Amino acid sequence: MVSAPVITVPAFAPARSGVCHFFGTRRHAAGLAVELGVPVQGGRGVARSSWVLSVKQVHGTDALVVDRALTPNDRFHGGWDALVTDQPGIMIAVRTADCVPVLVYDPKRRVVAAIHAGWRGAVAGIVPKTFALMESRFGSAPEDLRVSIGPSAGGCCYEVDEPVLDRLRREFSAWEKVIRGQRRGKAHLDLKALIRKQAQTAGTSPKSITAVNLCTICHDDLFFSYRREGRVIGTMVSAIGLAPPRE
Repeated sequence: MVSAPVITVPAFAPARSGVCHFFGTRRHAAGLAVELGVPVQGGRGVARSSWVLSVKQVHGTDALVVDRALTPNDRFHGGWDALVTDQPGIMIAVRTADCVPVLVYDPKRRVVAAIHAGWRGAVAGIVPKTFALMESRFGSAPEDLRVSIGPSAGGCCYEVDEPVLDRLRREFSAWEKVIRGQRRGKAHLDLKALIRKQAQTAGTSPKSITAVNLCTICHDDLFFSYRREGRVIGTMVSAIGLAPPRE
């Protein structure tokens, strides 16, 4: 069982890579102010003297690209569900409570991305669209990307209805491989499996994809869950960033 307030995945981004990352838990969320201009003061998986950037999430597929250094006066008005940066010293963050946090790292081009993927964004292809944006803006090749899929509502618990299933059938040809227990217009959807298959289809090697196989609905001691609690009482924060230069 997880004992630390955040989860890191060494196979995704080892310490020597110069990439800092974490998937947060409910124990971590209470102690982190996620807003532009707040320096992160160390901690497991977190770069000392980094800035945390979080934006409004709207369950879409648009990504905000940060390709310059930030200042305390910067503000980003609008809504995005992915953030991409090549700037050291910026931790880009997403907030989830059943949706999937996806962290991406290109070790060749030194680019990172943080993605918030609910069922709408996942079915609409936010992950491959973010890959394509990383390629067009920074030259990142999908086969070079490393991907880590964080804690989210699992296929064990995440039941969806016919409108979701209909959208899935129309948008994803291999839809039958990511659902289970279909009956009477309902089924359990495995969002992690959907995102993994989309990443592989986009060109990422299966060996470069890791996942934290914990269900946010099952583990009330570790995670907030909108589906379990019926309302938003808190969100987990997950983030990734290139380590800032040594002072």
